[in-house]
Amino acid sequence: MSVFCLSPQWSSASLLYNLCLQVPVKVLQAHNDAVTTARVCCDNRCILSCSSDCTAVLWDVGSCQPLRTFDGVHSKAITECALIPNSNRMVTVSWDKKMVAWDLETGLTLWKSRQLGLLTSCSSSSDGRLVVCAVNPQNGVSVCDAASGQMLHHVSDLHRSCITRCRFDPQSQRVATVSADRSIKLWDLRAQKTTVSIDSNHGNVVSACCFTSNGHFLCTASWDKTLKLWDLQAGGFRSHGGTPLQGGHAGSVSACCLAAADANLLVSASYDRTVALWDLSSLSQTLVLKGHSDWVTDVSVSADGKLVASSSKDGTVRLWDIENMEEIPEVMKKRNAEGAGIHILKCEECGKPFPVSRLLTSELLTQCVFCRLKSPPRYRPQPPLLT
Repeated sequence: MSVFCLSPQWSSASLLYNLCLQVPVKVLQAHNDAVTTARVCCDNRCILSCSSDCTAVLWDVGSCQPLRTFDGVHSKAITECALIPNSNRMVTVSWDKKMVAWDLETGLTLWKSRQLGLLTSCSSSSDGRLVVCAVNPQNGVSVCDAASGQMLHHVSDLHRSCITRCRFDPQSQRVATVSADRSIKLWDLRAQKTTVSIDSNHGNVVSACCFTSNGHFLCTASWDKTLKLWDLQAGGFRSHGGTPLQGGHAGSVSACCLAAADANLLVSASYDRTVALWDLSSLSQTLVLKGHSDWVTDVSVSADGKLVASSSKDGTVRLWDIENMEEIPEVMKKRNAEGAGIHILKCEECGKPFPVSRLLTSELLTQCVFCRLKSPPRYRPQPPLLT
């Protein structure tokens, strides 16, 4: 195994379409093949990665050195790994049809669960009790007990084609799946049935999805080079569809992640070898991080929203320090131009101006707060995005 790091100190990389701006970055390389997942973990002290070389690695962020390698179990590419909250455990899934739970401290396997098909994705519930994996070509999911690996539910034919990503919602009540058939499904654990089915209208494979921390919105990424935001709470998707975030990538979008600490921060990864940062309050792109030499396969954000980890087919993991990105002149310029996502509307009741966030709901209020207190609120459809 080769180990390479630019330096234990932060180096720098170009961003924002090759403008003369810099962002601190660390480069880690301990895989002999494409890196499929990168997760910031352990209070931002570590990064967990897995690879097509059949191994997973736990990294120390400070020294850029691998703390532990998890190998000898999977015989084919590891497609994804997921940390189990409230524990020192993780799960890995692979094309060898196995989902495996590991102890992060000892490196030992805790259990193995053999599934019916190739496993393309996995996720853990926020309470740490359940894990789910996507099983193909059955186009289904298996929900297992995180402690024992015992299968609790298996659902086949959720989709008409391969499931590319599965994710628990923050309340651990539903599993979201997206697929090569371009649809989105929400499977309810209590009802044990699909309760929401959405035709995404993406122009190609839906490759990834992620929830906002409150579960009100779901973001989807697609090979059609776009991302979309879906209002699940108000059900706005039924009448308005998804809100597109376009113009961010020149290639297929392979992954997306929403920051827990900042509800407006979305990060995406792409075949165009870049990582993009988005401000959801204005539905606009903030930064483009460049440095990978091949397809960026996955991306994650630290719990405090200060670090972004990305993995790539180039065999590396990059850790980007975005803590001070608001001080970058180009970002400040964009914030000022967009009003940081705050739009000024005129109250239809009293005629006075009032501010409203662009993405508080799928619709915009027509009255100021004082008039809303006096009468039931009225809404109008959200205006189309300017492109």
